[in-house]
Amino acid sequence: MQSARQDLESLAARVLKDAPPDEAAILAWPLVCGPAVAERAKAVTFDNGTLRVMVPDRGWQMQLEAFSAQYADRLSRLAGVVVNRIIYQTACASSDRQRF
Repeated sequence: MQSARQDLESLAARVLKDAPPDEAAILAWPLVCGPAVAERAKAVTFDNGTLRVMVPDRGWQMQLEAFSAQYADRLSRLAGVVVNRIIYQTACASSDRQRF
């Protein structure tokens, strides 16, 4: 018997298969990382196999980097797109780049 998690992932995969590729990985992010992480780490863009995730600080960035391979694999399977890389960017780094 499938678990509730497997049922949810199967349902999500069917829904996400019709989403545009650049949106599918972003939409799948909360399902892959879980609600507690998704509350603090927001997927913002997906382009050329790279998912960009905004995180509150360097601590979150370092912790999530340890899970990148697992997240990328699950995102690829669930969203039906190839996720080669996840970049965790702090809000400070983003605003610094926008100034230049």
